[in-house]
Amino acid sequence: MKQSEYIQSFLKGDWKSGIAVFLVALPLCLGIALASGAPLLAGLVAGIIGGTVVSLLSGSELSVSGPAAGLTIIVANAITDLGSFPGFLVAVILAGGIQIILGLLKLGKIGGFFPSSVIRGMLVAIGIVIILKQIPHAIGDDLDFIGEFEFDQKDGENTFSEILKSLADIKIGALIISLIGLVILFSWTKLGETIKWMNALPASLFVVLTGVAINESFPFWAADWFLGNSKDHMVNLPIFASSGEIWSGLVSPDWTFISNPKVYSIAFTLAIVATLESLLSLEASDSLDPLKRISSPDRELLAQGTGNIVSGLLGGLPITSVIVRSSTNIYAGGKTRMSGFFHGILLLVAVLLLPLYLNKIPLACLASILLYTGYKLAHPKEFKKVIAEGWKQWVPFLVTVAVVVGVDLLWGIFIGTLVGLVFVVITNFSSVFSVFKNGNEVLIKFQKDVTFLHKMSLKETLRKIPEGSEVFIDISKVHFMDHDIKLIIDEFIATASERGIEADLKMKKI
Repeated sequence: MKQSEYIQSFLKGDWKSGIAVFLVALPLCLGIALASGAPLLAGLVAGIIGGTVVSLLSGSELSVSGPAAGLTIIVANAITDLGSFPGFLVAVILAGGIQIILGLLKLGKIGGFFPSSVIRGMLVAIGIVIILKQIPHAIGDDLDFIGEFEFDQKDGENTFSEILKSLADIKIGALIISLIGLVILFSWTKLGETIKWMNALPASLFVVLTGVAINESFPFWAADWFLGNSKDHMVNLPIFASSGEIWSGLVSPDWTFISNPKVYSIAFTLAIVATLESLLSLEASDSLDPLKRISSPDRELLAQGTGNIVSGLLGGLPITSVIVRSSTNIYAGGKTRMSGFFHGILLLVAVLLLPLYLNKIPLACLASILLYTGYKLAHPKEFKKVIAEGWKQWVPFLVTVAVVVGVDLLWGIFIGTLVGLVFVVITNFSSVFSVFKNGNEVLIKFQKDVTFLHKMSLKETLRKIPEGSEVFIDISKVHFMDHDIKLIIDEFIATASERGIEADLKMKKI
């Protein structure tokens, strides 16, 4: 796209989706840093770099990058193993270098090998996880960070026990704010048809402004419902006295760790996991894109690698493309990379100029935005659509959903892909040739290329052909035939007369 087209798209509506992504990304950046055992500023730096640098270089128009919840355990363990966050930053920079090499080697296409049923299962599962994880925040239980994804939590609870625990101590103020937020989001499009000026505002911004106004009004008529008495229930940006204090708060990499072997193993792990998450998020974003654009995975790896190098140099966490941010962007109406870029600029402005104001935002109204995104991802129609496609699609789909919800994202992708590949083999195995019978005439028609995996089924088919049959073997559609298969066919034709069978090999279509 030309620069003028990007500016036009931004003015038409990308700025609105950028605000929606910013509101979701802000608590995620802080929460992921906290869960990783890193400085809060490290999460914000990663979010800013993911929004600005990676968005401009990305292979996708709609994918949005930043610190990922799926890396928190890896990052936390790595910082502990090295005993130094500055030392860990060296691993982040090296991981970025590895990703650039992978991109230059054109290995980004590996993302295309994941079955579509697994990609769709991942999207639906993420939607379910978002809903389950945000229910506690929507009713005032904010002890766990807002972007948590793992089933088993650090505090000993799990996704379901946390919900039950939060129901025992509902904060009425949080419940009111989140319910009003959901009503606004679900009715926004309909209201926009009658109240035209509403179309000029992003729904998520209106939700936040409404949530802040409601919470600030509680002291005047229901003081017990006010959420501002505890920072646990609010956005909690670090406050700096000056821009100089911010710069002094940035952590520089400790290059003495370059000789530590652990740094290289951590860098490799980060590069592989971050690459996998980014490529799958890219596939998922493409599947959600209303314009059905096809993104360049190799360019995405170059962008992610560059982003991780810059993030590491500035003291930030590792970056990946993140489906929560990306789907929020898409459902908010984002059309080009300008929405992702604008969200990065807003994060920078938030850190420099607006921490006092943004710290008045209750997490409950942000939870309502995420609940709405989760509902859109896990809409019941997605289940109906996959089930209608047959069991070879819905089995790996449901396995992916179950494992992502019950364990975590990476295990869900891994196990779902294994199950999907089994079904690919089964489908390929069962449909490679068909047998047609008409009296004593038998036609064995091959539909596609044949490998050694089909030896047993072909042998069994040939063994069952009765005496006196006339057999025609049609291999006209086969471009590649495994040597083992060719031997079986040649042997059958050579010995068919001994069984009273006439056999003929058809090399061309008749």
